[in-house]
Amino acid sequence: MIKRYLGVFLAFAFGTLLTMPTANASGLTVGNAAPALVVKRFVKGIPVTKFEKGKTYVVEFWATWCGPCKVSIPHLTDLQRKFKDVTFIGISVFEQTQTEVEPFVRSMGKKMEYRVALDSIPSGKGGQDGVMASSWMDASNQSLIPTAFVVNGNGIIAWIGSPTDLEEPLTKIQSGKWDIRAAALEVASKQQAQAALEELSGKLGPLIDSKDYKGALIVIDSALASHPVLLQTLASVKLNLLISIGNDKDLSAFAAALTDHEFHSNPERLSSLAWDLVNPEVTNKPGAASIAVGLRAAQQADRLSNGKDATIADILAAAYFAAGNKTKAVAVEKRAVAECRDVTIGAELKKNLEKYEK
Repeated sequence: MIKRYLGVFLAFAFGTLLTMPTANASGLTVGNAAPALVVKRFVKGIPVTKFEKGKTYVVEFWATWCGPCKVSIPHLTDLQRKFKDVTFIGISVFEQTQTEVEPFVRSMGKKMEYRVALDSIPSGKGGQDGVMASSWMDASNQSLIPTAFVVNGNGIIAWIGSPTDLEEPLTKIQSGKWDIRAAALEVASKQQAQAALEELSGKLGPLIDSKDYKGALIVIDSALASHPVLLQTLASVKLNLLISIGNDKDLSAFAAALTDHEFHSNPERLSSLAWDLVNPEVTNKPGAASIAVGLRAAQQADRLSNGKDATIADILAAAYFAAGNKTKAVAVEKRAVAECRDVTIGAELKKNLEKYEK
């Protein structure tokens, strides 16, 4: 399992936010013509030089150092397999050195089964100044990765957002049921929220550094009251703050709301939430009410993945174990081991199984 700690998570989330490029005033958005594809070269898949009329493309921006990007890669592969008529292109951006990209892609193997290209970086410039980073990410006011753009058959940007939220809009775009005008209005709202998020990060930094988690929670709740659209972005941060504070009543209520509403149909977000609640290595362990919610979230994630995702099953087993049900934990962990195709991860799952069987 991936071990995450509050300090590391917040440092990454807000450190990344502060080091991304400042958006240009041009305001590339949904409804605009897609900028040109200008890459150094493709390191995987057949190269694409332009957007062909009548074809749909997903252009996703990621980096080797980006934790959330690594989580989204298998999801994008699943979507590429589902949407065979859509061309998926992962553009590596913001890299300190591009020499690490191709070995990383090779190491991912079948987990990264779509086209991958390197950003074109002008001579003497750094990863922040890549052509694609500037003309797509910077121009559209996107400061976080991974970020995906859907380009429709007319060469128009139809959607911008996180790859974890891509399946529903892509389905509608492919079926001709997508309302670009409504999507453009939603993006404008999100851009306003993004400005608020950048302001929020400046306030949170000192509070997190001083371990004033209650103060940080107040700041986040204030931001969410003004910009509810930020909930998807700040949910995990708020959850981890509540865990650190140790308020199990508020924690279980917030986690239940996420499980039943915002994350209800997203197995990746549900399993991540569950792990936050049942991780045995956290300093402040959640109470029984929160663990029960974590188990429910893991069960929902497992159902959505049809019981075929070894990582999600592993988290479900941990949730059963945390809830005191060793029999179920053993049974589910055995399934996780059986479903796992990665030797390294499989060895870790077997260690978990041995722990549950004691």
